[in-house]
Amino acid sequence: MRQPMPAAGAAAVFCWALAGPLAAQTPPAKPKLDPVRWTLQFEPVSAAPDQKVLGRLTATIEPGWHLYSLSTPKGGPNPTTIALAPSPAVAQATVFEPPAKRAFDPNFQLDTDTYETGAVFLLRVELASGAPPGEVALTAQARYQACTEKICIPPVRRSAAAAVRIDPAARPAAVQIPASYKEAPPPSAARAAPVPSSGPAREAAAQGVARFVLVALSFGFLAIFTPCVFPMIPITMSYFLGAQAGSRAQSVVQATTFCLGVIVLFTGLGAAVTAILGPFGLTQVGANPWVNLFLALVFLVFGLSLMGAFEITIPSGVLTSVTAASQRGGVAGALIMGLAFALASFACTGPFVGTLLAGSSQGGLYWPILGMLVFATGLASPFFLLALFPAYLARLPKSGGWLERTKVTMSFFILAAVVEYLSKIDRVYQWNLLTRERLLASWIVLLVLAALYLLDVLKLKEAGGGPVGLGRLSAAALLLILAVSLVPGLFGARLGELDAYVPEPAGSAWKAAGGGASELQWIKNNYREALQLARQSGKPVLASFTGYACTNCHWMKTNMFTRPEIAAALDQYVLVELYTDGTDDASEANQRMEETRFGTIAIPFYVILRSDDTVVDTFPGLTRDAGEFERFLKRGAAAS
Repeated sequence: MRQPMPAAGAAAVFCWALAGPLAAQTPPAKPKLDPVRWTLQFEPVSAAPDQKVLGRLTATIEPGWHLYSLSTPKGGPNPTTIALAPSPAVAQATVFEPPAKRAFDPNFQLDTDTYETGAVFLLRVELASGAPPGEVALTAQARYQACTEKICIPPVRRSAAAAVRIDPAARPAAVQIPASYKEAPPPSAARAAPVPSSGPAREAAAQGVARFVLVALSFGFLAIFTPCVFPMIPITMSYFLGAQAGSRAQSVVQATTFCLGVIVLFTGLGAAVTAILGPFGLTQVGANPWVNLFLALVFLVFGLSLMGAFEITIPSGVLTSVTAASQRGGVAGALIMGLAFALASFACTGPFVGTLLAGSSQGGLYWPILGMLVFATGLASPFFLLALFPAYLARLPKSGGWLERTKVTMSFFILAAVVEYLSKIDRVYQWNLLTRERLLASWIVLLVLAALYLLDVLKLKEAGGGPVGLGRLSAAALLLILAVSLVPGLFGARLGELDAYVPEPAGSAWKAAGGGASELQWIKNNYREALQLARQSGKPVLASFTGYACTNCHWMKTNMFTRPEIAAALDQYVLVELYTDGTDDASEANQRMEETRFGTIAIPFYVILRSDDTVVDTFPGLTRDAGEFERFLKRGAAAS
């Protein structure tokens, strides 16, 4: 009899570890610093005190970009705000905006009012009665955010000036506002809406989301071979293919509806997470100590349950009610039966679901829904396929000892995940209890124990006995290889992709590969000190908005910044790390600065600044393209 490898759970976590940060995305092409140009002119150019003049503030927008309306509501992109700078020659100024184009915006997943190519804003300016004769310069100030379909620049401020001559002898001129224009609302002091740090949902169809979908689908397939799911396949299929099910076509319809029930439940879970946490919560959930503590406790319960300490079951009353409802048959019964199956299988699928939801937190607003949709599709796929090809049902391996071994082997990996979540809490609070050495030592021990269990050296629960077959031997060998490969990390060696999930060596700065570059010296949480050092050294500043528990940030620091060409480019900068996910005042101040100045709280986020604190360029998110990041650094150094 063919038996699947009993380390399916091991493969799941192995996939998770090697897939890199689940929400990693390659940033799109960098925008120009500012795609909008502003000019101002007044008519008439001469006016007496107490008279009105009309200012025309023209925004010229580069092709492919758009500017948001002054009436943009809260919760979406940053609205454009326009005001006349205070002047003793001006008594009052009113701003009017032209009609805007209403269209769906893929950056924010909602309809927005925008201007493309250009727009002319009108300023009705009433001169003060005591304005002295002579020429006076008036300045219009604009704060705005420009976007393409794939990327946005952070909100910036620009101004344009023009002269008006105050002449008591000037003849009054009529100032008329076209009927199509409307008065702009007063500038809002509300918090800026977040700018997507890694591009919109459409842009995510590239490398980042493809990797996330692949991991989610793999989790769904691997969850099939868990003790809660696999034994249900022949039982459920017998319901579809039995005499009571009618024709084969009807069975296929019922199996499809059953699969929809599974997908609806898990996708609903992703939607609930999205609705409860929102965009800001999703960005921060991966670093929140209380969230990580909750996940650690949940995984601990699942791990001990799979190891045999106790049994997790859905309350019998719930399952009884749902099962009774499914007995009505037909499409509705099959749908409810799918919901019941999803509930009953949660004891084994919970670790996969928790891992996906935690991994999707750094992706974006719709990633939890996407992750659960793909996971549930993979989990439900065998029921649909077996309904199409029922002859293969008899060829499935029978439930037995291999399922018990899979269950216990999974428990070791779930306990390893518990250690990782506790490590995130330790890093955020900076307790330094779960150091790099202790975390890796715990992983090594758990991998070795799992291998010894598969080889029958470690006895936990009876799983059928018998000689160790090729499948078990291969799985145990793989686990031992993984354990040995972690040993160099105990002594400070880099671990590649895994470095995104483990702390750095204590008191050590990463060196560039090959040792050809000096250690990178980062100033921590002291932005003013970095600017002062930049003025003294003549270098620009690279500010890295980062996090203690941010896997993407750790990956960039250990796998991108240590490349010789990147380290050489970084050596031209004053480097400052600004942590935003800690519990101290510095993290709160850094997050507030990132949000108010750049319109985002996502990390990692990199900013190049001159020593006078002016922004040169920004780079959002993780990238695996060293050439792209090197060009960003060299371009910023040249512009500074």
